[in-house]
Amino acid sequence: MVSVGLFPVVTFAQLSVSKPLARPLFDKKTVGEIRLTLPTSDWVNVLDSLRIYGTDAMPASVVIDGLRYDGATVRFRGDKSYAKGLKRNPFSIKLNSSSPGQNHQGYASIKLSAAVRDPSMAREMLFHEIASKYMPASQAAYTKLYVNEEYVGVFVNVESVDKQFFENSYGNSRGAAFKAGVDIKPENLPTTCKQNIFGSLEYEDNLDCYKGNFELDSRGGWTELQELTRKLAQEPANVSQVLDVDRALWMLALNNVMVNLSSYSGKHSLNYYLYRDGNNRFQPVHWDLNLSFGSYKNTGSGSDLDLRALQTLDPLLHADNLYKPLISQLLKDPLNKKVYLAHIRQINEENFLNGAYEKRAQELRGMIVVPLNDDKHKTYSYDDFQRSLNNTVGKKSKIPGLTELMGKRSRFLKSHPELTKLPPVVSEVMVKGRGKFENQKLNAFYVTARADKYPLRMYIFYRFADQDAYTMLSMAEESMPDLSAGVKAFAAQIEAKSPEAVLDYYILAENVGAASFLPANYTSQPFKIKLSELNK
Repeated sequence: MVSVGLFPVVTFAQLSVSKPLARPLFDKKTVGEIRLTLPTSDWVNVLDSLRIYGTDAMPASVVIDGLRYDGATVRFRGDKSYAKGLKRNPFSIKLNSSSPGQNHQGYASIKLSAAVRDPSMAREMLFHEIASKYMPASQAAYTKLYVNEEYVGVFVNVESVDKQFFENSYGNSRGAAFKAGVDIKPENLPTTCKQNIFGSLEYEDNLDCYKGNFELDSRGGWTELQELTRKLAQEPANVSQVLDVDRALWMLALNNVMVNLSSYSGKHSLNYYLYRDGNNRFQPVHWDLNLSFGSYKNTGSGSDLDLRALQTLDPLLHADNLYKPLISQLLKDPLNKKVYLAHIRQINEENFLNGAYEKRAQELRGMIVVPLNDDKHKTYSYDDFQRSLNNTVGKKSKIPGLTELMGKRSRFLKSHPELTKLPPVVSEVMVKGRGKFENQKLNAFYVTARADKYPLRMYIFYRFADQDAYTMLSMAEESMPDLSAGVKAFAAQIEAKSPEAVLDYYILAENVGAASFLPANYTSQPFKIKLSELNK
């Protein structure tokens, strides 16, 4: 410290010394550490009993990356991923069980996946990362788990789909949230309920029937869920009133490309959430992705698929299946079908045809080589882990290697007749500004655009606030001289709500065979324009 007169001066070096920041819970560049202290050495049997016979949880002290939390509770979680007698089961940790408000970096619930039937240890991480480019998805990161000072293994820490997730993703956490599938079916369900339909969203006359197939994480919402299924069955043209159709199409496209059949797209229509947002529309969210990339192989028709069938899975799987209305009823609409196929094309081009997924999988697996090798409870050998990127592992389960599956699958999708149709390319998108010598200010947004490859129609989707639902408006075709063959111009006028209005928008164009968007990343970065800027 240097003093000048009576006043001390703090040097820059002193100001820069501070405690290191805590590791972000879902940091993707490092492996975290969670330590549980449980009140018994026989904790596996106790957690088994709680999982099988009750809903209670075991009290625990939790240390997350060096930060301690008392008053927490622990349970085994999972359905097909849970197995009695194992230490390396999926865990659910609640930090605020007896300490209301207690959380770690805003997260009160920790979900640890044991990555069952995933010798690569990359399936969940890779799927979540890819899905997050196109729709809200849980964050995921690796963490080492210790129980009573014993190293249990390396797990995938997956962000819980809860109120914090809904608040972060949709700016609202007060809506009803449903999880497809129930661990224990309620007793005395009506005898008229359809059997073994799981979360397929088939319509039921009796509201109580839905309680045998969905878990509700709020006080009300069953009537709204029934209305969603009614519209799917009886008024599919109006289903956008209660469902974010584009997000549903993204979910289905992601499932199909990455052969995620332990989902709505597979036999049992499970492992997804529906959240009713502030616009009273249901939002779909993926969950439990350790069986993606062909680890689970049944579509609900016939026996399990072999490797070739997984590689060549039909992009229009279930398009004619009345028992999968979220797929068949949505894709019955010609524009929805084109949008869905556009999503498949984009996912494939941006992640698989270019090899980006393989590079990322190698990076992810490189992070956990040491902790996985030290894991005495791992399901698969270290050699299986090393081979699983490129080769099938397991004589009975035959879990395909990631590149073995997706290398041929990406090429199959690229050459599929439904995906080789050339979509229109949108260009020259402009918003009219006030003329240099015009006195009257604009009170509307006038948007123009062109598209080639013989477009039939063009639509603009717009909103005035981040959490608003987009409004779809058909753009009018404009007659313009000197346009090249196959090129058309379109325009739309959108009235501004105020002189300070900010417009978010994106463009969709369709021709006879396909559709395309501009900007391509409209789900995260739509075009944005301020009316005040146009009036300068």
